[in-house]
Amino acid sequence: MVRLLRSIRWAGQGLRFCLNGEKNFQLHCTLALVTVLAGFFFGLSAPEWMITIICIAAVLALEMINTAIEHLCNIAHPSIHPTVKIIKDVSAGAVLLIALMSVLCGAIIFIPKIIAIV
Repeated sequence: MVRLLRSIRWAGQGLRFCLNGEKNFQLHCTLALVTVLAGFFFGLSAPEWMITIICIAAVLALEMINTAIEHLCNIAHPSIHPTVKIIKDVSAGAVLLIALMSVLCGAIIFIPKIIAIV
């Protein structure tokens, strides 16, 4: 039980690090909050909420993994290196891809609801 509590504490420290120091993570959190508020406003169904939550979690988790990869690369090779650039670019590209797919899912869910109001 103690090991589990320690693991949760360390994971919380990683989350806190991203919340306090990573601008992209903060931006994604802000957009997630706006999306959740919009979900309440438009009265999303249970399946719509599940898709929304999965998309938000995927973007935030991948942004955290990207942050970890970038920090690891900076330790492994502090100076500019072409291979490290590729690693960082691919990692950031993964975040961009999941973010764009999440926007697409959001558009499929929210656009009909917006049109219905207008």
